[in-house]
Amino acid sequence: MTATLDTPGSTPGPHPQTHPENGTTAPVSVGGRPPTPPGTTPVSVGGRPPGTTPVPRRWLGLSAILAATLLNLLDSTVVNVAAPAIRADLGGSYAALQWMAAGYTLALAVALLTGGRLGDMFGRRPVLLAGAAGFLVTSAACAFAWSPETLIAARVAQGLCAAVMIPQSFGLIRDLFGAADMGKAFALFGPVIGLATILGPVVAGLLIDADLFGTGWRAIFLLNVPIGAYALIVGARVLPAPATTDRRGGLDVTGMLLGGLGMSMLVYPLVQGRELGWPTWTLALLAGSLPVLAAFVLHQLRRARAGRTPLVRLTVFTNRSYSSGVLFVIVFFGTITGFSLAVGLFLQLGLGYTPLAASLAMASWAVGAFAGSAFSGMTMNTLGRHILHIGLSMMAAGMVALYTVFETAGTGLGGWHLAAPLLLFGAGMGMIFVPLFDIIVAGIADHEVGSGSAALESVQQLGATLGIAILGTVFFGAAGDPVAGHAMDPSAALGAAKQVAALTLALTVAAVPVAFLLPRRARG
Repeated sequence: MTATLDTPGSTPGPHPQTHPENGTTAPVSVGGRPPTPPGTTPVSVGGRPPGTTPVPRRWLGLSAILAATLLNLLDSTVVNVAAPAIRADLGGSYAALQWMAAGYTLALAVALLTGGRLGDMFGRRPVLLAGAAGFLVTSAACAFAWSPETLIAARVAQGLCAAVMIPQSFGLIRDLFGAADMGKAFALFGPVIGLATILGPVVAGLLIDADLFGTGWRAIFLLNVPIGAYALIVGARVLPAPATTDRRGGLDVTGMLLGGLGMSMLVYPLVQGRELGWPTWTLALLAGSLPVLAAFVLHQLRRARAGRTPLVRLTVFTNRSYSSGVLFVIVFFGTITGFSLAVGLFLQLGLGYTPLAASLAMASWAVGAFAGSAFSGMTMNTLGRHILHIGLSMMAAGMVALYTVFETAGTGLGGWHLAAPLLLFGAGMGMIFVPLFDIIVAGIADHEVGSGSAALESVQQLGATLGIAILGTVFFGAAGDPVAGHAMDPSAALGAAKQVAALTLALTVAAVPVAFLLPRRARG
């Protein structure tokens, strides 16, 4: 998910100025466009030399890219709103609710780097269109799922399609507008995405409550069909043909499989372990993820030494500030994503809120994130990494206020009780995720920026998956399993929400010293 602004539970991405359009690197030529490397095939764009002038109907092309981006933004947040309604209809365990969110982000984390490489090999337009077509089909599969297992499988497939689609967006914007006019596109891109992500969860709550034609929660996935169709039809007619293709080194399928296996072995026990009673094999699986991930690292090193394109250029991890940034990304995105899911579940399963009421109760979080993003966008060049500490302080203050609300309001909690704490927490969060990637990559060499930024995107999704797994497990473990046929006990759910709030506060505070290890200024 790639955008300048995201709401709780979504997958925010790097600032557009440093967002890589693929997982590879290339020196930048005059005009900001990479030169054609040896062994690649240059292709004209609309009959002109690549990268010279903006293409006709470029704003219409931008709308197709926005539609493709919206698909990912919406599906990163809707499950937080819809999960209780889905469980009431399809049944399934609490772990299944976690997998409906974690399956998407885990698949996205595994395949993002490969998706960027596919854009290099076959061109950004055809790859984005293929990803959008797959997303449309898998969204329909989600809407017509008949069991928790089929829905989770469709969500994983959605994540894989998003990983193919999303990395192409910013490169296509550059192809559409050229270096001189890219700023105009991004000036519109950010606010539109920000407004859409604020309204997204509310629209999801409205659709579920409205139960149009008896579709209930299925409408949130059916909504993707017209959006995806627009991206496909307009994108095929307007988006520019590939400027270059680069198939040297092929596709690292082995690396993707090793990385996916290692991440899955890490996440699966964290989600399922509590429900299964933590049998020995779950702990063995958790421990076994380490050697598998080590094998992934060795494979990447061997591939790089052989002169073939790796998924990750591991040299960036030798930089202390970059490695510290990776840790910060995992903690930060894991915290906000896991907490978002837990709060949504608490309001609906614990206090009996409707999906719309839960969405409205959490709306101030998104408003705060929008305001915080705007503030950091204006001040990041002067404040540098200080903006991260300001944001973390506001997040911590918001979490203290929320814990106090839980203590004082108890199970009589109303949506208005949450407004100020979540507004403060969201504002701090928004201040961080606009400049974060620019700050982290400021300490690495120019030729490593593309690979380093792409790796951060994948790590971001892994962090979100771990947050869903860990904080979701903490919430359900503290709330306990209700008696069959009965709702979750409100007092137990409140106690669980307090534990999640305390853990969120602890993780936020733990990120403060890590932020001091990052570069002082964002990359220019």
